[in-house]
Amino acid sequence: MTTTELPSDRPAPTRWDWRVHGSCRDIDLDMFFAPDDRERRTVRTRRERHAKQICRHCPVLVECRTHAITAAERYGIWGGMSETERARLARQRPPAHRPRGLPKPT
Repeated sequence: MTTTELPSDRPAPTRWDWRVHGSCRDIDLDMFFAPDDRERRTVRTRRERHAKQICRHCPVLVECRTHAITAAERYGIWGGMSETERARLARQRPPAHRPRGLPKPT
């Protein structure tokens, strides 16, 4: 006799399920987030470069990046992008709800 797993036997999928497949899941979060505002530029550059190398081959890079952009994550490396890179991208992309032809808000 075999048993069949009913849909109610599994937890409902959530919008966060992709995170369990991230290459970063077992890595210290300090690699992806600055420990404080006093981090030296050279240390930050090295840390971010290493974090982005981890992201580069991550199976959920697209989901992570999409989340970071959609949720306007303000800090850390998400989907291989720093907060500066995400902010720059946000400035380049006009909001979807703004009708075409209207000037960019200042």
